[in-house]
Amino acid sequence: MADSAPVTARTRSDVARLVDHTLLKPEATAADVAALVAEARELGVLAVCVSPNALPVDGTGLVVATVCGFPSGKHTSAVKAAEAAGAVRAGADEVDMVIDVGAALAGAYDAVRDDIAAVRAAVPSPGVLKVIVESAALPDEALVAVCRAAEAAGADFVKTSTGFHASGGASVHAVEVMHATVGGRLGIKASGGIRSTEAALALLDAGATRLGLSGSAAVLAGLPE
Repeated sequence: MADSAPVTARTRSDVARLVDHTLLKPEATAADVAALVAEARELGVLAVCVSPNALPVDGTGLVVATVCGFPSGKHTSAVKAAEAAGAVRAGADEVDMVIDVGAALAGAYDAVRDDIAAVRAAVPSPGVLKVIVESAALPDEALVAVCRAAEAAGADFVKTSTGFHASGGASVHAVEVMHATVGGRLGIKASGGIRSTEAALALLDAGATRLGLSGSAAVLAGLPE
């Protein structure tokens, strides 16, 4: 397991500063997004993550993130790049893109790299690009290769999951593999099915540097001030 601060050293505010407070449900309304942003401010989290058509939002005091090619990743690179560019124009600071998982499973890692690079070009610095790899759907060899492809394409983060894939969400093992591959050079966002304080802390101990949470209040409530 990755070296990190012991669990007891992490306070509520420490962890909140690593949280993307997330609402990506298809049925989310404008009122739901407004409530998410208000709750994010109350919780003191770093960011909100919303669907592209929810932009722009009043992100004063928050990082604004969105998704691209979500949730299947089976869009063309041109479509992903256009979606990402539109999100940046609409005020997104960060874009979380989904890879073509089928290409990764087929070993087409150059295609995965090129897909990521197309979106990277649409999200120039200081914009942040996170790459959702659907880690639960990948064997370790493919997970390592995809993380390396993301790094080669200029991504800022690799991210475990959309939270919508049947194979599951974030796991300690996947985060450990990702950390061993690109830790210290790329950020690692754990997302998908993180519903308890204990699960969140285990993922941080494994090497995650950001957490994608929809139930942020419940996770943070279990931490000391």
